[in-house]
Amino acid sequence: MSVAQRTSGRWRGVSAAILKKAPLKPIGYSLADQALVVGGTFLVNVILARTQTKEEYGMFALSYSVFTFLSGLHNAAILEPYTVYGSGRHRERFPEYFRVMAKGNAAVGLLLTAALVTCCAVFRSVAPHLSSRALAGLGLTVGILLSGSFLRRVFYMQRRASLAAGMSLAFFVTVVGGVWIASRARVLNGFSVYLILALGWIVGGAIFAGKLPMEKSQQSFLDHVPGYWREHFQYTQWVFASALAIQLSTQSYYWLVAGFLSVKDVANLRAIYLLIAPVDQLYIALNYLVLPALATHYAAKRMGKFLTMTARLGLVTVGVAALFALTVRVAGRPVMHLLYAGRFDSLAPLLYLLALLPMLMGIGNTINDALKAAEKPKLVFYAYLASGAATFVVGVPLVIRYRLLGAVMGVLLSAAAYTCALVVGFLSVFRGEKRIWPRAAVN
Repeated sequence: MSVAQRTSGRWRGVSAAILKKAPLKPIGYSLADQALVVGGTFLVNVILARTQTKEEYGMFALSYSVFTFLSGLHNAAILEPYTVYGSGRHRERFPEYFRVMAKGNAAVGLLLTAALVTCCAVFRSVAPHLSSRALAGLGLTVGILLSGSFLRRVFYMQRRASLAAGMSLAFFVTVVGGVWIASRARVLNGFSVYLILALGWIVGGAIFAGKLPMEKSQQSFLDHVPGYWREHFQYTQWVFASALAIQLSTQSYYWLVAGFLSVKDVANLRAIYLLIAPVDQLYIALNYLVLPALATHYAAKRMGKFLTMTARLGLVTVGVAALFALTVRVAGRPVMHLLYAGRFDSLAPLLYLLALLPMLMGIGNTINDALKAAEKPKLVFYAYLASGAATFVVGVPLVIRYRLLGAVMGVLLSAAAYTCALVVGFLSVFRGEKRIWPRAAVN
């Protein structure tokens, strides 16, 4: 038996058995992974908010919004198709598939780096006021930052969340040390922060590179699946469109605030949104575990298990979001005072209101995972489009009329439009699926 056949057999065995085992241990590792990743980015945000001017921190927040946008494009081009297909229809050729997608990840990273570096050069010569140290730092490191996400996703695809957590631990320790050294040397700013984050992923990747699925086979993946890239781009086109449309919801409010208000207000919005981020990371941790499992169930036509897992995830997210909103109402003000040394205390009422966002997004994100696993990314795109429409129809007037309060209200309304559109799409799809697979829906 060849190495590829043995690897394929092990992968099939893991795929079949994974959901029969207690999920608490992998969930723990996934939560630790996300806590370490968000801990590193949270740390640099808090230190910059405490030490830099609001204008400087506002520019960093805008650059990070650009990174969030590029992460969405990377997710569309690489991570999501890789997760859905690697856990579903191509799970029996996982090592070969990994090599193809690793090359694709490197190509996307180089392309984005070239684009950002070019933009920085153009801004410096044509419009110096648009140039910033933070954007230059992002341009030099974006490929490395995105590759960190790719490598962690590979470990989740292998059902080895412990390795993802280990890599993130190496990242976190490196970032803490780098921030301390940069602070002592008085060189901590928007540029050096991106270099530190990139160094963290370089160290983590170097330590765990030997755990990647590098087994070789006699025939390449594209020889087995010659029409793969056509299949890939048919799926990706809707996810890519969603990545563009999602910028019209939450992330676009940073730019609306910058355009209609000021960069200082961007810093204010970023400061309160940062305190909501832990719940987002919990959703991402669950997504890393649940999306591959849902894709496996859907590919195997186990619709009963597919729908049950979706319902349970929805209940968990709603419960966690409600508890989080209550916690923010009780402890939000003192926590904000402690983290930001009193610089943003007046924003506490806006924080209480924004704490409702995880509940709206959590319901939508659960349905989002189910539709992606069912290879229905078009419906996810429509939901983001609805959210973007709400941003322009309702959000812009709210920002103009009520300033920062209007931005928070607009974020909530855009999230509500997103979730409502997903609910409609989910019901339309899975009522039909029950008719197609009546036995599977019962089992």
